[in-house]
Amino acid sequence: MLKLLIPVVCRTGSLEAARHAAFLFGEKCVSQVELLEVLEETGEGRAAAFQSRAALRRHEKLLMRDALTRTCAVLEDAGVPYTWKRVFGPPGKTIASYAKSHGADVMVLDANGLGFFRKWGLFARLSRLSGVPITMIR
Repeated sequence: MLKLLIPVVCRTGSLEAARHAAFLFGEKCVSQVELLEVLEETGEGRAAAFQSRAALRRHEKLLMRDALTRTCAVLEDAGVPYTWKRVFGPPGKTIASYAKSHGADVMVLDANGLGFFRKWGLFARLSRLSGVPITMIR
């Protein structure tokens, strides 16, 4: 049985990845699902010049919490056991190192909420940095 990693990297969540994980769990292909909420550092960019880092971090956590709640609801409705973890850092490196250190067998990346260049950039970075097979849902 496989250990599946679902990174949540954008505000729209990972609904399609959760649906795919629920299907795989129903087919007895996946035994464990891990949700990884990835928040980028907020100290860079224009917004940091006008807002405190703490305020920016609270706002980002609030938006990501809504996305994570919707994603968790899909897994709970299907009866899929899952764990959840929040990490901070650049998405590509952070996801790859987490997958390696926690022994993920496969990764499902829901990139519906990402723009074209960010979507393919993240996929290319993960493919290069991680030895874990990646399924991208776009």
